Amino acid sequence: MDDAGNKKAQKRYPPFLKNSSQDRQLFPFVSRSFVPSVFTVMNMVSGYIAIVMAGEGSFVAACWFIILAAFFDTLDGFVARMTNGISDFGFELDSLSDLVSFGAAPAYLVYKFGLEGLPGITGIFVSSLLMIGSGLRLARFNISMIGYKKESFSGLPTPAQALTIAGFVLWMSVDTVFPASVMQIVLAWLSTGLAILMVSKVNYDALPKPTAESFRQKPFQMALYIAAMFCVLLFHAKAFFLAMLLYILLGIVRTFTLLCRQWQL
Repeated sequence: MDDAGNKKAQKRYPPFLKNSSQDRQLFPFVSRSFVPSVFTVMNMVSGYIAIVMAGEGSFVAACWFIILAAFFDTLDGFVARMTNGISDFGFELDSLSDLVSFGAAPAYLVYKFGLEGLPGITGIFVSSLLMIGSGLRLARFNISMIGYKKESFSGLPTPAQALTIAGFVLWMSVDTVFPASVMQIVLAWLSTGLAILMVSKVNYDALPKPTAESFRQKPFQMALYIAAMFCVLLFHAKAFFLAMLLYILLGIVRTFTLLCRQWQL
């Protein structure tokens, strides 16, 4: 029998573990990826609670659980790097959690908050764009991870989209800026625009770590982030949404500037 036949004969499904003492234990009792995976699961749970809260009409609570999910999403990556617990399992679990917390949760939130009153299935269709855009964005990100350095993103990151929605709903829950009919139109355009940005080629910077090197390399950008943080602390919901809007607009302006320079060359 040739080598190909031997390899085919050796295949087993489902995968099995060898009992040889020479083999490294593939599944230890507690692996390094366990701790960051706990935070990833908390991200998913927070997203699910946000969906439940939105369904019950507790829109402010739903927004805060989306923000909490974003916090856990940041924390799991930090813990994974600190414990050297980065794994394929954790990577796939993170994507699934992001689709729940930053795809389904904000989509259902905007539907219950304002788009439910649109005629027919218009509200369902428009709100679903956020979930569809998040799924496409995450899938594209997953297949482009080989040799990837997390310094910038092609397309609006899904957490940024979800935080923008959360900031807008928090603001509108506190201040009645628009009447109900206008609110539906604004929310529909905001949802559509964010969905398009997620699948676009607009380049967005990853948030830099607050280190001395970051301040030296990107002083203007770090100053903007610090100013945005102070504004959020002072003006709360309104400033939170405006800070996210500024992040979105900076990415669009930078991409447009780069395209203009390429055309001139």
